[in-house]
Amino acid sequence: MTHADTAEAFAARRQAATDRIRAATGIDEAMIDRLVETFYARVRDDALIGPIFAERVEDWGSHLAQMKLFWSSVALSTGVYEGRPTPKHLPLPIDAGHFDRWLALFEETTREVCPPTAAAHFMTRARRIAESLELGVANANNVLLGPGERYRRRWTPQG
Repeated sequence: MTHADTAEAFAARRQAATDRIRAATGIDEAMIDRLVETFYARVRDDALIGPIFAERVEDWGSHLAQMKLFWSSVALSTGVYEGRPTPKHLPLPIDAGHFDRWLALFEETTREVCPPTAAAHFMTRARRIAESLELGVANANNVLLGPGERYRRRWTPQG
Protein backbone atom coordinates (compact mmCIF):
# COMPACT_ATOMS: atom_id res chain seq x y z
CA MET A 1 0.00 0.00 0.00
CA THR A 2 1.37 3.41 -0.94
CA HIS A 3 1.07 6.67 0.93
CA ALA A 4 -1.47 7.81 -1.66
CA ASP A 5 -3.59 4.72 -0.95
CA THR A 6 -3.46 5.48 2.76
CA ALA A 7 -4.40 9.14 2.21
CA GLU A 8 -7.26 8.14 -0.08
CA ALA A 9 -8.52 5.60 2.43
CA PHE A 10 -8.36 8.17 5.22
CA ALA A 11 -10.22 10.73 3.09
CA ALA A 12 -12.90 8.15 2.29
CA ARG A 13 -13.33 7.27 5.99
CA ARG A 14 -13.53 10.96 6.91
CA GLN A 15 -16.15 11.58 4.22
CA ALA A 16 -18.18 8.59 5.39
CA ALA A 17 -18.08 9.90 8.98
CA THR A 18 -19.13 13.37 7.83
CA ASP A 19 -21.98 11.90 5.77
CA ARG A 20 -23.20 9.87 8.78
CA ILE A 21 -23.18 12.95 11.02
CA ARG A 22 -25.01 15.05 8.42
CA ALA A 23 -27.67 12.35 8.05
CA ALA A 24 -28.10 11.91 11.81
CA THR A 25 -28.14 15.61 12.75
CA GLY A 26 -29.19 17.58 9.67
CA ILE A 27 -26.16 19.83 10.11
CA ASP A 28 -24.77 21.34 6.93
CA GLU A 29 -22.63 24.35 6.02
CA ALA A 30 -25.68 26.62 5.71
CA MET A 31 -26.69 25.79 9.30
CA ILE A 32 -23.13 26.35 10.51
CA ASP A 33 -23.09 29.69 8.70
CA ARG A 34 -26.34 30.84 10.38
CA LEU A 35 -25.17 29.59 13.77
CA VAL A 36 -21.80 31.34 13.62
CA GLU A 37 -23.21 34.62 12.27
CA THR A 38 -26.02 34.72 14.85
CA PHE A 39 -23.81 33.66 17.74
CA TYR A 40 -21.06 36.18 17.11
CA ALA A 41 -23.59 39.00 16.67
CA ARG A 42 -24.69 38.17 20.22
CA VAL A 43 -21.10 37.90 21.42
CA ARG A 44 -20.29 41.38 20.11
CA ASP A 45 -23.25 42.81 22.04
CA ASP A 46 -22.52 40.92 25.26
CA ALA A 47 -21.32 43.03 28.21
CA LEU A 48 -19.03 40.30 29.62
CA ILE A 49 -17.37 38.65 26.65
CA GLY A 50 -17.98 41.24 23.92
CA PRO A 51 -15.15 43.55 25.08
CA ILE A 52 -12.64 40.66 25.08
CA PHE A 53 -13.43 39.94 21.44
CA ALA A 54 -13.57 43.65 20.53
CA GLU A 55 -10.02 44.17 21.82
CA ARG A 56 -8.63 41.31 19.76
CA VAL A 57 -10.68 40.80 16.59
CA GLU A 58 -9.76 43.39 14.00
CA ASP A 59 -11.34 41.70 10.97
CA TRP A 60 -14.68 40.14 11.82
CA GLY A 61 -15.15 38.76 8.31
CA SER A 62 -11.93 36.76 8.55
CA HIS A 63 -12.70 35.67 12.12
CA LEU A 64 -16.18 34.45 11.18
CA ALA A 65 -14.79 32.56 8.18
CA GLN A 66 -12.33 30.78 10.47
CA MET A 67 -15.07 30.00 13.01
CA LYS A 68 -17.21 28.46 10.26
CA LEU A 69 -14.30 26.21 9.28
CA PHE A 70 -13.72 25.41 12.97
CA TRP A 71 -17.34 24.39 13.55
CA SER A 72 -17.43 22.40 10.32
CA SER A 73 -14.44 20.44 11.59
CA VAL A 74 -15.83 20.07 15.11
CA ALA A 75 -19.44 19.30 14.25
CA LEU A 76 -19.02 17.38 11.00
CA SER A 77 -15.48 15.99 11.27
CA THR A 78 -14.62 17.62 7.94
CA GLY A 79 -11.05 18.52 8.88
CA VAL A 80 -11.23 21.87 7.07
CA TYR A 81 -9.99 23.93 10.04
CA GLU A 82 -6.22 23.97 10.43
CA GLY A 83 -5.82 26.48 13.27
CA ARG A 84 -4.76 26.01 16.86
CA PRO A 85 -7.38 27.60 19.15
CA THR A 86 -5.80 26.74 22.51
CA PRO A 87 -2.69 28.97 22.25
CA LYS A 88 -4.90 31.89 21.22
CA HIS A 89 -6.98 31.57 24.39
CA LEU A 90 -4.21 31.02 26.94
CA PRO A 91 -3.19 34.68 27.42
CA LEU A 92 -6.75 36.01 27.59
CA PRO A 93 -8.07 37.54 30.84
CA ILE A 94 -10.83 34.93 31.12
CA ASP A 95 -12.07 32.38 33.62
CA ALA A 96 -15.01 30.08 34.37
CA GLY A 97 -17.51 32.95 34.26
CA HIS A 98 -16.48 33.83 30.72
CA PHE A 99 -16.73 30.22 29.57
CA ASP A 100 -20.15 29.92 31.22
CA ARG A 101 -21.37 33.03 29.42
CA TRP A 102 -19.94 31.80 26.10
CA LEU A 103 -21.78 28.49 26.59
CA ALA A 104 -25.05 30.20 27.57
CA LEU A 105 -24.99 32.39 24.46
CA PHE A 106 -24.03 29.44 22.28
CA GLU A 107 -26.81 27.27 23.69
CA GLU A 108 -29.36 30.06 23.26
CA THR A 109 -28.23 30.43 19.65
CA THR A 110 -28.24 26.70 18.86
CA ARG A 111 -31.77 26.38 20.20
CA GLU A 112 -32.91 29.26 17.99
CA VAL A 113 -31.03 28.34 14.81
CA CYS A 114 -30.90 24.53 14.87
CA PRO A 115 -33.34 21.66 15.18
CA PRO A 116 -33.08 19.85 18.55
CA THR A 117 -30.81 17.01 17.37
CA ALA A 118 -28.36 19.42 15.75
CA ALA A 119 -28.46 21.76 18.76
CA ALA A 120 -27.63 18.87 21.10
CA HIS A 121 -24.77 17.78 18.81
CA PHE A 122 -23.28 21.29 18.79
CA MET A 123 -23.70 21.70 22.56
CA THR A 124 -21.98 18.42 23.40
CA ARG A 125 -18.96 19.61 21.46
CA ALA A 126 -19.15 23.19 22.78
CA ARG A 127 -19.10 21.97 26.39
CA ARG A 128 -16.03 19.83 25.70
CA ILE A 129 -14.28 22.75 24.00
CA ALA A 130 -15.08 25.13 26.85
CA GLU A 131 -13.87 22.64 29.46
CA SER A 132 -10.64 22.00 27.58
CA LEU A 133 -9.94 25.69 27.04
CA GLU A 134 -10.71 26.51 30.68
CA LEU A 135 -8.26 23.84 31.81
CA GLY A 136 -5.67 25.24 29.43
CA VAL A 137 -6.16 28.80 30.64
CA ALA A 138 -5.93 27.65 34.26
CA ASN A 139 -2.71 25.76 33.55
CA ALA A 140 -1.26 28.76 31.71
CA ASN A 141 -1.93 30.75 34.90
CA ASN A 142 -0.21 28.15 37.09
CA VAL A 143 -3.46 26.75 38.47
CA LEU A 144 -3.96 23.01 38.46
CA LEU A 145 -7.65 22.16 38.60
CA GLY A 146 -8.87 19.00 40.25
CA PRO A 147 -11.93 17.05 39.13
CA GLY A 148 -14.98 19.30 39.16
CA GLU A 149 -12.99 22.45 39.99
CA ARG A 150 -13.39 25.65 37.99
CA TYR A 151 -10.84 28.34 37.22
CA ARG A 152 -11.46 31.71 38.88
CA ARG A 153 -9.01 34.48 38.08
CA ARG A 154 -7.57 36.50 40.90
CA TRP A 155 -8.34 40.13 40.32
CA THR A 156 -5.41 42.48 39.91
CA PRO A 157 -5.44 46.24 39.24
CA GLN A 158 -4.28 45.50 35.69
CA GLY A 159 -7.26 43.29 35.02
